[in-house]
Amino acid sequence: MSDRYACLVIADESEEFPDALIYAGLLCKNTGWRLIMLRVIEPSDPAPWASITDEMRRQAQDAAESLTQRFAAEVWAECGVTAEPVLRAGDAKPELRKLLEQDASIKLVVLAAAAGPGGPGPLVTQLSKSAGLGPRPIPVLVVPGALSRDEIRKLALPLAEALPSAAESPSPPEPPPA
Repeated sequence: MSDRYACLVIADESEEFPDALIYAGLLCKNTGWRLIMLRVIEPSDPAPWASITDEMRRQAQDAAESLTQRFAAEVWAECGVTAEPVLRAGDAKPELRKLLEQDASIKLVVLAAAAGPGGPGPLVTQLSKSAGLGPRPIPVLVVPGALSRDEIRKLALPLAEALPSAAESPSPPEPPPA
């Protein structure tokens, strides 16, 4: 965990995720915050043999690493920001809660909402029906999937100006005098 504030984006394979990633990347670039990219590997149904189950887990891990590397390269190319990938295995919402409990530097969560008649997506829908993400209040910003890259840039920049910069992030407490 770092002393700098961080923005968390949830990496998935949805069509609209790159928009949320770029939005979060622009915010981090203009504030000096860290960009954390969480990828949760959903558990698969167990196979009849342990070796097959292990192979399925390994393949899911490899695919998650490949996906986060691809998205990290994209946000670097577009925004000049290095994304810190965090891979977790389990169900998305509990793993998200655990990460938020473990890393108090995360001050904003950015999610992508699906465009179209299918609704905003399962995580956005689930969050809208619950009491939040965890024990501490944390803002959630939902990026509509129907925005163009230019619209994303225009929306991210004014918000970045309103957020505290890395220079304004709290410094670690001084140790007590001996």
